[in-house]
Amino acid sequence: MIRGFQTHKIRKQQELTGCLWDFSPCQGENAGNIYKVATPCCWENHPDFSNYRGEGEYKTTFEAAGNIRLEFKGVSHTATIYLDGKEIASHYNAYTIFDTIAMGLQSGEHTLTVKADNRFSPKSALHIPNDYMSYGGVSRPVILQELPCAYIRWIHITPVLCNKIWQAKVQLNIKNIENTETELTVQTQLAGKTITWNAVRLSAFSEITLESTQEFDKVQSWTTDNPKLYYAETTLFQNGTAVDDLIDRFGFREIKIEGKQIFLNGKKLKIKGLCRHEDHPQFGCALPYAAIAADLDILQHLGANSVRTAHYPNDEIFLDLCDERGILVWEENHARGLSEEDMKNPYFEQQAEQVIQEMITAHYNHPSIYIWGILNECASETEYGKECYEKQLNLVKQLDQSRPHSFASCKFKTDICFGLPDIVSYNIYPLWYHDTPPEEYLDDLYQWVQNETDGAGKPFMITEIGAGGLYGYRNNRHAKWTEEYQAEALEKQLQAVLNYKDCIGVYIWQFCDIRISEEWFGGRPRTMNNKGIVDEYRRPKLAYDIVKNIYSNSPS
Repeated sequence: MIRGFQTHKIRKQQELTGCLWDFSPCQGENAGNIYKVATPCCWENHPDFSNYRGEGEYKTTFEAAGNIRLEFKGVSHTATIYLDGKEIASHYNAYTIFDTIAMGLQSGEHTLTVKADNRFSPKSALHIPNDYMSYGGVSRPVILQELPCAYIRWIHITPVLCNKIWQAKVQLNIKNIENTETELTVQTQLAGKTITWNAVRLSAFSEITLESTQEFDKVQSWTTDNPKLYYAETTLFQNGTAVDDLIDRFGFREIKIEGKQIFLNGKKLKIKGLCRHEDHPQFGCALPYAAIAADLDILQHLGANSVRTAHYPNDEIFLDLCDERGILVWEENHARGLSEEDMKNPYFEQQAEQVIQEMITAHYNHPSIYIWGILNECASETEYGKECYEKQLNLVKQLDQSRPHSFASCKFKTDICFGLPDIVSYNIYPLWYHDTPPEEYLDDLYQWVQNETDGAGKPFMITEIGAGGLYGYRNNRHAKWTEEYQAEALEKQLQAVLNYKDCIGVYIWQFCDIRISEEWFGGRPRTMNNKGIVDEYRRPKLAYDIVKNIYSNSPS
């Protein structure tokens, strides 16, 4: 499934995934063997490749002619793309969309080859052995589109509430892909209004971004209780004929920070959330639509109003469902637990900033996303790290001034970066990694932020809290790793955080148990991160009812 709604009526497109492709590993005892595999997929979910690290080739064929665009929603974690045996593109990072255009294809059958590589190397600054699994494969859909001489790349819509009337800034990017000048007319319909743009003249291989601000006096706001969505439908005309279109979806909502609080359309928010990895024992990170929807069913049943995408941009289907259900999303770029040495990798800055650029460009219109995050638990206690945080937070603001930004820190009383983000966010684990009472630990940390850092006066949030619990492991001693201990710890942690008047909310670590990199086995029973409220098969632990009771009875 490509998206939760139709994105084109004029532009011809088809999903190339959603069927069997030929898969062949490039290394190991099975190198060269060909397997029929359903796509999207992670090869670790095939019986022969559960621990395979290396390269793998995926092949399929398609019929097309003329100018085509191939869009890859996610290949893990590096990709090299071949068309009819010729390399045409490459991309780093599993979790962001990339595309490539091939011009003037002859009519007939063509072969698409995707070489995925999930190996760790010095050239990979973000995909490193970590407390989650870096899978391999074509893990999200691949789309084939036929293009005219110019096409619509993206539309970004920024709603603003002015004197109780909604306005929206509309930005539209159009690109000419041929070696000749072209003249176009453009029309955008959204929320009952029609924008007729001035005639656009594009020189060869150029692009343009158009901008218009409109007022809307008869629209409904997007809220968590009433997530009203609108469509923006843009059509491109050449010589009076419609040649291309793009349909995207958005909501009229505004996120603002005032003092120590965060507001949605003027209403103060209290975040009750969970952190969620894209991980499932049957599908790896390539969860199908039904599995994603089932996860969100559980999240809402727990009484949560928000989810944090740990620790990378998520599948568009997930975001579409959050838009439809009124679930607030903290989405962050791909980086977790990087030391100063890791951040000095010569590839780090470019790779991390590329993720930010691709994430925000692709996901800008999702009303559910209320905050952008970066660099979870990285070297924010060092001067070099601070330079990196500043560059990346500035890039976020350059790309999107309508949402606040933050980062989740674990540097207890040593972080030097809190003057940079809009919101101060901390990951804390009292009663798990240490025995300090949660209310005491939280107050001590908060007072330090207010009295000793540049984060004083900003909204303050707990972005991770929790304890481990092995599904089915119970005893009357209530020892650590039992379901009983996890439930009791979470109850005390959540009560402390939600009752703390200067904390705007909390994210539990985490939604479900997840697979981790094999290199982390020493500190993680079952080679899993076992802090889920449900296990990897989504079976509830004892903590489930505790969380549901607290979240359901705590004001939003």
